[in-house]
Order: sequence, then structure tokens, then C-alpha cells
Amino acid sequence: MNTHGLKIVTIGGGSSYTPELMQGFIRRYETLPVKEIWLVDIPEGEEKLNIVGALAQRMWDASPYDVRVHLTLDRREALKDADFVTTQFRVGLLNARIKDERIPLSYGQTGQETNGAGGIFKALRTIPVILDIVNDMKELCPNAWLINFTNPSGMITEAVIRKAGFEKCIGLCNGPITVMKEEPEMLGGKQEDYSWRFAGLNHFHYHRIWDKDGNEVTAEILKKMSEDDKTNMANVHDETYLKDHLEAMNCVPFSYHRYYYMYEEMLAHQLEDYRKGTTRAENVKKVEEELFELYKDPSLHEMPELLKKRGGAYYSDAACETIHNIYNNTGSLMVVNTVNRGAVSCLPHDCIIEVSSLINATGASPLAWGDFESSERGWLQVMKAMEECVIDAAVSGDYGMLVKAFQINPLIRHGRQAITMLDEMLIANEKYLPQFRGKIEELKEKGTVIHDEKVRRLCEQGL
Repeated sequence: MNTHGLKIVTIGGGSSYTPELMQGFIRRYETLPVKEIWLVDIPEGEEKLNIVGALAQRMWDASPYDVRVHLTLDRREALKDADFVTTQFRVGLLNARIKDERIPLSYGQTGQETNGAGGIFKALRTIPVILDIVNDMKELCPNAWLINFTNPSGMITEAVIRKAGFEKCIGLCNGPITVMKEEPEMLGGKQEDYSWRFAGLNHFHYHRIWDKDGNEVTAEILKKMSEDDKTNMANVHDETYLKDHLEAMNCVPFSYHRYYYMYEEMLAHQLEDYRKGTTRAENVKKVEEELFELYKDPSLHEMPELLKKRGGAYYSDAACETIHNIYNNTGSLMVVNTVNRGAVSCLPHDCIIEVSSLINATGASPLAWGDFESSERGWLQVMKAMEECVIDAAVSGDYGMLVKAFQINPLIRHGRQAITMLDEMLIANEKYLPQFRGKIEELKEKGTVIHDEKVRRLCEQGL
């Protein structure tokens, strides 16, 4: 690792999240000596890359530190001799997310970015791209760490480690940080008064909590959640869990469990928005447009407050802190996506889980959770099996394996309609799914059409 200053490369550097990442590095500079930052994007994202890149340089120029921000569309140029590579890209940009949400909702099914059919297709588009990036890293910066924030983070991390054999990879999510920052308010305390243990899968984890005297207060949190859950993610509808269900649990479910435990209510809320002509993806796109207008202001040299409405709060706390802990060999405790190694007994030893881990120069060492009770164990095993099917389908282009993934996903109503929906999503994502080219051509010959008007217009525009 470069002792004269670190080279950081961010794939998806034109993202609206980049200013928060810069803020995180600036705050940690005294213990994390960054020398150069390379922001990488694709030609379709060049305008945003130039806008956010100029803001990133202004942020560093306003700091006491001499750091140069480089902008490029040449990924290989950027990766050469990198120390850390962070990934925060979205294949197909926000238009792909609009498709992921609108098509399932047009069938009366859950339309969500990382869950259900939408989550599956986000993984299908993303996994081949991350594997290409890893191939470049093996050649150009084999000793670099890959810090992945690209969703669905658990599946992407598993593809990197299990399919590409690149072990120097840690996946991240801002969800656990949100929990640990917001949950103490429900107990009338501060973050430093409590300790947490997390285990499960990305966007499908559970946790327990103790006070500073070592007394477990998980039951108190579960009781509070049925009254007023202050830890719910900003991008998830605040549907109250069933009180009796919470009282029967011995661990705390994450915000995204609402899509599964409160399926009908969450779906009804999404369908109401859809019938009004909008989805979460379209709202996010509007916020992002406003953000980039702010970023253009040459007098702006800090992260604007509006970014918090974009979702992904505390992103820099996850990404920058992970890099800090690896570089400084701290052994600090974080919640990350890493290899199970027996930490969760009901899941495969070599699969990727989201778990409390000690982070040092060797990477992440997961802390043992042990056994889950029957209900939680069953959910995790189904979800992991679904993830494995998705990863296999993304790598192989095997349509039958993709059908298996759809059939086992708990948020997809199974039957012929689900397969019709699957086929429509393949057509809508043709540009980004070369591994399914043969099947897509077959579907087009059969006359498979896209029913959602907004999605059809996006496809006609080549977006």
C-alpha cells in the first residue's frame, strides 16, 4: 500500500452520493492520507461526472489538504496501482430503476429497487459489470481492496468473492448505521450507551442490543417499535409491524422486512402511488435533478442538505470508515457483507452474509451469531437460496435458473403471470442483459410487449 499517500478510485464517480464520500475522506484525512482520487464513469454519465467532479475538487480546495480529483471515462487508466476501489454505480442509470419498479407494479406486484422482481433484475444487470471490473483489478491493482456499495450489495459481494475468486472485497450498506444512530432515541439514551450485534443478509438482517451495563434491551426496542419506530429507513413506507409478532421475536427486524412481514399493506401503498402516476424511483430522479442543479453552483464547496433526501444517509460513514479501519489496522467493529465462516450457523460456510465484524488490515472477521430461531432461520434460508439462483442466472444467462429465482422469491406471486412479468422485464432490459440475448430474441419473435406506458417510452428512446 502506498505510504506516500493513497490512491482512491470510485467507479460510478458521477453519482449524486460522491460529495458525501468526499466529505468522509476530508474528515478522516489526518489518519487516512489520501493523495489522489479518481472518479470514473461511463459516457452516458459524463455530464454528471464533470459537475460532481468539479464540486469534489472545490470541497478539497476548501479544506487544508492538497488532494487532486481526476475525472475519467477510462476505467483502466484509473485503476492502475490503486490502493482502494469503491463502487457505487447503477447499470442503466435511474431509468433502469424506474423499469424495476413500474413493471412489477403494473402487474399488481411489489416494485422495489433491491427486493422482489426489481431487486433480481438490478442484480442481473450489475453482476456481469462488477465481474469485468474485478478482472481489470486483478491485472492493474491486484493488491487493492474493493469496497462495494453497489446494490444489491450482498449479491454483488458474493459474486465478486465466490464467482470471481477476489477475496479482498467488503460489501456495505448504510442501514445498520442508521439503526445504531437512531435507535438510542427510542430508549432515551445516546449511541455510546449501547452495543449491537447484527446478522443475516443485506437488507434482510436482524439485530440485538445491550446497554452499557451488559443488560439486553432487545425486548424494549421491539415493544417501542409497535408504538413508534424511529429507525425506519427514509425510503421505506412507515408501516407498523404486528405487535404480537414483534413480542414473539427475540431479535429486531430491519426496515425492509416490512415488504415481507407486512406484504399486503406495503404493496397497497406502492400501488396507490403507482396509480397516482409516480413511483419512488421517479421521485428520486427529481431529487437528483435538483441536486445536480445545486452542484453546478461554483460557490458551493460542501455537501448540500438536500442530499439527505436522496436516501443512503451515512454512506460515507460506512465506506470511509471501512477504508480507515483497513488502512490503520484498527480492529474496529462494523456491520459489513463478508464471508460467513460459520458466523450464522444455518447458512453455507462460504456464502456472503451481513454481520457485525472486526475490520483490520486483513479484512473482515465476522462475529458469531449462532442459531436463529425457526421463523427467522426459515426466512434467511429461502432468501439465500433465492440469491444463489439469481447470481447463477446473472453469470450464466440461464433462463431456467432465472425462473427458479422468481419462483422462490417471497415477494413474487407465483404462476404464469409471474413468468409473463419476467419476460417483459427481460425485453425492457435488453440493452443491459447480453447474457440473455438468445432468450430475448425469442421473446421478441413471440411478440412479447411492454404494457406500462412510461416504460415503453423509455425503451423506445433507447434508455
